[in-house]
This record gives sequence, structure tokens and C-alpha cells, in this order.
Amino acid sequence: MISLLGKEPDMIANNLTPFEPTHPGELIKDELEAIHMTQAKLAESIGVSPSLVNEIIKGKRGVNTEIALLIEAALNIPADLLLKLQSDYNMQVAKSDVSLMKRLSAIRNIAAAL
Repeated sequence: MISLLGKEPDMIANNLTPFEPTHPGELIKDELEAIHMTQAKLAESIGVSPSLVNEIIKGKRGVNTEIALLIEAALNIPADLLLKLQSDYNMQVAKSDVSLMKRLSAIRNIAAAL
């Protein structure tokens, strides 16, 4: 059977890469969606504010060991996985911050020259 793309369906499926979260919030969000739980309900169950959960899910705030253990108890996501994703994400953020600072410095130098 040929699809509209001219490839067999399993060939298309084999070309897809699996989802790999870049920070703990993406993994938490996916798990919440899978079990149909709201961020507010998660926040209530682990005893933190809904805004904290929202910031973690958006990648604006990291998870510490205590929060990771609470999330592990509530969602069965291993705390060590959340912390590993957090450390990987911190490295990515640090690299982008350096790049941004270099661009800002270049803009300042151009502005000063004008």
C-alpha cells in the first residue's frame, strides 16, 4: 500500500525520532496529559503552589531534589531522571546565555562606535 507521500506507512514511522524531553517540565507535562491530571491537582498533591508547578513545566524554574522526590511519589517519574534532565537543561541554558551575552556585547560595541 502506498501513501500520499509515496512511501509505505512503516517506512515513514521508521524515520520518526522518538520524543526526547529537554527539561523536566516537558516530561512532567506529558505524564500529566497521559493520566489526565491538571497542574493544579499535581501542585495540591505535592503541597506546592500551582505557579511553581507551572514555572517548572515551562522550563522557567528547575527542580531540586525535594521537588523531584515529591513528583516521583505523585507521578512515578524517577527523581534521578528529573534531576539528570535538569542538569542537561542547565548546560543548554548556560550555553545560550553566553551566546546572548556575546551578541549583546557586539551590539553595544557597534552602538558605541556610532
